[in-house]
Amino acid sequence: MTRHTTRAVLGTGAVLLASTLVLAGCGSGFAGDDAASTDSEGLTSSDDALTVLIGSSGDAETEAVQAALDAWSEESGTEVSLQVASDLGQELSQGFAAGEPADLFYLSTDQIAGFASNGSLQAYGDQLSNKDDFYPSLVENFTIDDTFYCAPKDFSTLALVINTQMWTDAGLTDADLPKTWDDLAAVAKTLTTADHVGLAFGAEYQRIGTFMAQAGGGLVSDGTAIADDDANVEALAYVKSHLEDGTFAFAKDVGAGWGGEAFGKGSAAMVIEGNWITGAMSNDYSSVGYTVAELPEGPGGKGTLQFTNCWGMAADSPNQQAALELVEYLTSADSQLAFSTAFGPMPSIQSAADAWTTDNPDLAPFLAGAEYAQFPPNQDGATDVIADFNAQIETLKSGDPAAILGSVQTNLEAIVE
Repeated sequence: MTRHTTRAVLGTGAVLLASTLVLAGCGSGFAGDDAASTDSEGLTSSDDALTVLIGSSGDAETEAVQAALDAWSEESGTEVSLQVASDLGQELSQGFAAGEPADLFYLSTDQIAGFASNGSLQAYGDQLSNKDDFYPSLVENFTIDDTFYCAPKDFSTLALVINTQMWTDAGLTDADLPKTWDDLAAVAKTLTTADHVGLAFGAEYQRIGTFMAQAGGGLVSDGTAIADDDANVEALAYVKSHLEDGTFAFAKDVGAGWGGEAFGKGSAAMVIEGNWITGAMSNDYSSVGYTVAELPEGPGGKGTLQFTNCWGMAADSPNQQAALELVEYLTSADSQLAFSTAFGPMPSIQSAADAWTTDNPDLAPFLAGAEYAQFPPNQDGATDVIADFNAQIETLKSGDPAAILGSVQTNLEAIVE
């Protein structure tokens, strides 16, 4: 059986179809381009105000970003306007096509390759004064052809979220927290009743991919597609076996739209979810007690997935120097810790880890995952490959893991090699 060590394996954020990436050439510029100069590092500089485009999770995020922009603007003297997209991918494409993109914007891992290839993005990563503070795996997320394009703005990982009342009622203690796949299968069986399943998660690579990582597999390793690796077959076979015995279930099969809903409604005693579940639990299911643990190790060791966005910068921006300074402010420890308090993400810089853990001791397993988390492929076209994979995962209970992964391998090879 082959084993691979892999770092490159989705993320949240707006999905951008390949067809939307056929954009007008860069350089048509903004009003005011004539007044812009270029510094020794190749960044434009002018008196122009900045525009920031985000895709917000809600009022808390919008208000936190607006407060940070206001504070920086007052300090720097540069005006900044915030735009909240209803469809981030579409509005980014439209801005680039019109030659009037925002100066800075949320950019997901599945978008970066397409925008980088057509010249829409300014690669500024190496010019960040805090470059070495970002988690290395997050830097890899936004590195294309050895070029670090943009600063990771924050991130999330996946962990095991456990209903403490159901755990206690089943006679389980802290000593029973699962450390291996066998442990996970055993506690899932103990927790499964006529009223709820032991473990639930979304019918998607974005959750099942954790098992692939724990088996020692993934989707891409060192620029090579490895979807049909024996480790991945073993991972899907493990999940399939427990879907069949009824101790694992997809969220949709217990009447929920996602793992957090299944957990909050009491349809599952455990779920595999990200730290964003804390918002749902506080807002919608505040009476449900829970604890968080790292995901158990598989045959290949520890494994989880991480999700992130970066602060993309437009190649056409007439004031890139100010935009760079704003990014450094937004990714500082103080700013990121404030964002975490407001709407939940973990800071993307290592220097904020101790403060975040002190403020969120019960969520420390999420941050621990940063040391071994894999990230989804960031090649152009990966979004469509994963969408097809997800459609096949929905049939896993009755399907053939090897056949599913063989199809994914063929699709990946078309974009990776």
